[in-house]
Amino acid sequence: MFILLFSFLGEIISTGFRLPVPGSIIGMILLFLALHFKLIRLRQIHDLGQFLLGNMTILFLPASVGIMTQFNAILAFWWQISLIILLALMVNLVVIGKVVALIKRRYEGDYVEMMEKEQVND
Repeated sequence: MFILLFSFLGEIISTGFRLPVPGSIIGMILLFLALHFKLIRLRQIHDLGQFLLGNMTILFLPASVGIMTQFNAILAFWWQISLIILLALMVNLVVIGKVVALIKRRYEGDYVEMMEKEQVND
């Protein structure tokens, strides 16, 4: 019920204020804030969240069908779309790699320094 409530609330805000952001995104942000500030507990949405994650491929099926119905319009721009996807993938990989390295260094220390210390101790 909470997930539906936040989704509906996001749609009302998006439509009411004529925002360029989809209501589902606003609803997710509101749900995140409610969880963060402990207005609702994770256990209250855990089961449905697990169900939705488990069935995510079914939820994306209508979007995939919508893309295929407009395939002729997309076909004219296939190389631009492919380039954007490739560049976005590379940027994601670099950013994720840097963030993981930063987190590991901050919480686990520098691996090279640890190995050098171990060799000196041996």
